[in-house]
Amino acid sequence: MAKPTNVAERPAERPETEGRQRMTITSIGFLLFAVVSAASGQLLLKHGMQVATARAHATGGSLVIKAATSPLILGGLVIFAISAVAWLATLAKVPLSIAYPFNALSYLIILTASAVLLHERTNLLTWAGSVVVVTGLLIVVLSQRS
Repeated sequence: MAKPTNVAERPAERPETEGRQRMTITSIGFLLFAVVSAASGQLLLKHGMQVATARAHATGGSLVIKAATSPLILGGLVIFAISAVAWLATLAKVPLSIAYPFNALSYLIILTASAVLLHERTNLLTWAGSVVVVTGLLIVVLSQRS
């Protein structure tokens, strides 16, 4: 059989990094750091917006200005940016089909922290739904190992 000479006729070459990759402690660490830092950034942004809204209502000032000058919001954006860099490092080492479901952990982190730290109300159905999502995460990750 003749070798294809046209680039379009050749089978796509797969880089060595594709396919089954073993999760290392380092890649799990980057993955968990990216998820936890993204959730932390979201929580800071939420708390910062609560504070900025209260200040804007109290002073009659602009919410945009209060938010843009809030240390909580600026800190949340910095942490969110750090999480994005950690996510990129994760994607360099972990297949997206494994990495992305880990974002489901942020549901539990944010749900727990919003109830405990921000004193938001939660209910049993919210918790049950989050547990179902995380159970799906476990099924996806464990199915990749077999």
